[in-house]
Amino acid sequence: MEIFFEFQEALSFAFVQRAVIAGCFMALGCSFLGIFLVLKRFSLIGDGLAHVSFATVAIALVLHAQPIIISIPLVAIASLVILSLSEKAKVYGDAAIGLVSSFGIALGVIIASTAGGFNVDLFSYLFGNILSVSSAEVWITILISLLVVFITILFYHDLFAITFDEDYAHVSGIKVKIVNKILILLTSLIVVLGIKIVGTMLVSSLIILPAVSALQIVRSFKMAIVLSGLFAVISVIIGIFISYILNYPSGATIVMVNFIFFIASFMLGSLKRQ
Repeated sequence: MEIFFEFQEALSFAFVQRAVIAGCFMALGCSFLGIFLVLKRFSLIGDGLAHVSFATVAIALVLHAQPIIISIPLVAIASLVILSLSEKAKVYGDAAIGLVSSFGIALGVIIASTAGGFNVDLFSYLFGNILSVSSAEVWITILISLLVVFITILFYHDLFAITFDEDYAHVSGIKVKIVNKILILLTSLIVVLGIKIVGTMLVSSLIILPAVSALQIVRSFKMAIVLSGLFAVISVIIGIFISYILNYPSGATIVMVNFIFFIASFMLGSLKRQ
């Protein structure tokens, strides 16, 4: 009962309300894409683009611009570079991600070391602080997350086909390269959103963990997406509540709750397979 009253008290604050709304929509966007990325063995692209976003945030702070305005186009370009490397340069997906990722983090470190006066701000983007999101950032998160969900549903059958067999999808008349670009660009949008929610260091976990947790329990593709979304949303709500009560870092707390869901799902899945 005491926990309920503490939760009710937390929700009475506007900044907690904004955090819950932004976090839940962010979680939905990540979970819709996470299943496709995990099954395509391309899940680490979130980590690679997060490292690129570190550099774009540093650039934005140098220019005294809004990080999200600078990050969206630059991270989108980086995502297309990764896709192009994996398709044309005969570089496997994980190697392409590593190339772009290492360049992004190196560039960010160089900018951070040569330009002073914003190290504290840059640190906050490394680890995120969902409790500090503004009303404008909430609306941006809602719009972009709904866009991701809508486009994913619109291209669901094409995304499903390329996830399991690109050759078959190509023979079936699906424009594989275009659909891959759509998936990668949507991922870049979600990664940029995740910078504020959980930070560049943890954003990929919000894409991977709910999806992997869902796949431990169900084998239906649609059910995996639904369950992934449920895990992600509940993790965000519980994580925000714990970080508010115990004064823990919000992004790291959300990731830890996600990891607990994965452990529970893995154990449940193991019991079902016996």
